[in-house]
Parts: sequence; structure tokens; C-alpha cells
Amino acid sequence: MTEPTQRPRASAPVVQMQNATDRRAAKRDDKRALRRFIRNRAAVVALVILAVLVLATVAAPLIQRYQYEQIDLRARSSPPTAEHWFGTDRVGRDIWSRLLNGGQVSLLVGFGATLVSTLIGTVLGALSGYYRGWVDMVIMRVTDVFMTFPSIIIMLTLAAMLPRSVWTIVFIIGALSWTGTARVVRSQILSLREQEFILACRALGYGDARIIIVHILPNVFGSLVALVTFAIGSAILTEAGLSFLGLGVPPPTPSWGNMLEAARNLDILRNLPWMWVPPAIMLVLTVLCVNFIGDGVRDAVDPRMVL
Repeated sequence: MTEPTQRPRASAPVVQMQNATDRRAAKRDDKRALRRFIRNRAAVVALVILAVLVLATVAAPLIQRYQYEQIDLRARSSPPTAEHWFGTDRVGRDIWSRLLNGGQVSLLVGFGATLVSTLIGTVLGALSGYYRGWVDMVIMRVTDVFMTFPSIIIMLTLAAMLPRSVWTIVFIIGALSWTGTARVVRSQILSLREQEFILACRALGYGDARIIIVHILPNVFGSLVALVTFAIGSAILTEAGLSFLGLGVPPPTPSWGNMLEAARNLDILRNLPWMWVPPAIMLVLTVLCVNFIGDGVRDAVDPRMVL
């Protein structure tokens, strides 16, 4: 009897040479993407402005003139002066200090919620795209269910039921914003899992976890970065909306969203614009910068762009 033929196994040196070639190609692609990004003036200017905003909020204890919760009843509803640069609110709290500390909270919610949604979406998308079959069917049906219900209504319900805190808002926004990331990661992995270097890794007996984390996900990183930048702006706006409706970050902790809540009062809206105009400008400026950076990253990692 003839012995059954065995499938030839790829040798380790071959795979190592292929991985080294892939790493060199990835470095060349990274340099090209960086050059494309630098040529996008709007994205570079937005990155500088966003960096200044982040540094200002982080350095709030050093550049603020008063504590954000400090009350001065003698300076209630004061317009901008040399003593209070951006004026004070109706109980005498300094708007400049609250603006800086509110930026810390809004940016924390934006980056934190995006981190949560990216982790959930990446894990579920990777499992769905790599294993396919019933795993893909179950995960995608769950994704469809999450996309069917209006997320803002669920967020409002959870915000009303759960204890109000910054981390609660981060969890709510992140746990309901992962569907787009999961679909993008799934589609990328479906096209990568049949590539020759992945087949060689399987032939060498590499585990699924190692293949996904070490060999597949780095190739998805470019598309994922562009998606993450847009998610940050969306999370900041969502927090502002929840706070404006009174279900976001609880006072006296400031955020740009709950500072805008003061604009619901018609008297403040008309006669005390310094209470709501600064947080509105900061919110719009931050989201615009994030979106410009997202456009720049998306164009930089697009292989169809001309060098």
C-alpha cells in the first residue's frame, strides 16, 4: 500500500523571510502615509490646535486662576474682566477655570469611550472575520440588533438608571458605539485571512490568537486609526448632548456639555453669553480638529493616494 501523501509544511526560515519582507514593506508604507499626512495642511494645523487644547486642559491646575468650584458671591454674573478673564456664572464661579477643567472631562469621555468601543469592536470583528461560520453569524446578528435600536434613547435610559459619574458616561457611550468598528475590522480580516503569509503561519502550527494579534491586526491598524479619530469627535458630542439634557456628568464637576446646559435658560442665553459661548466654541473647535485629523489620516493610509 502506498502511504498517504502529506501536505508539505512551510519551513520556519521561509516564514521568517516573508515576515521580514512584510515588515520592511510596512515601514515603507508608514513613511509614505506620514508624508501624505504632512502634506495635508488642514490636518496638520488641526493636530497642532488639538495638541494645544489638550495641553491647556492637562495644565489646568497651573494656568487656572481659581478653583472651578470656588464661589464668589460678590462677583456673580460678572462679564469678562481682568480678574475673571471669561467672566463668572450666576453663583460667582470662574468660567475660565471651569472651561479648562471641563475640557479635561469632555476629552476624557471622548478618548475613554472611543477606547472602550474600539476594544469591543476590534475583538468581535476579529473573531467574526477570522472564524466565519456560526461565529460570524451570531456576532453579526448581535451587531444588527445593536444597530437597529436608536442608541441615543438607550443612552438616555441607561444614564437615568445608572449612578451618574464620568466613568458611567464613558461606559455607556463606549458600549453602544462599537458596531461600526466591528464591521470594518471584520471586512478587513475576511480579505487578509486567506493571504499566503497567514496560510504559512497555519502550516507552522501557530495558534489562532497569535495569528490574529501578531499577523493580522497590525495590517488593519491603518484603517482602524482613521475610524477611531472620527469616533472621538462623536463621543465628545454625545457626552455634550447627554449633559445638555441633564443626564451627563453631574455637577459641580464641569464639562463643556453641562456648561452649555446653562443656555437652556432664556435669560442666560440673551444676557449672559459668556456663560455658554466659550464652551460652545471649544466644543466646536475640538470636534472640527478631530474630524480634520480623521480626514488626513484616512487620506494618508489610502493606498490609492498618489505619492
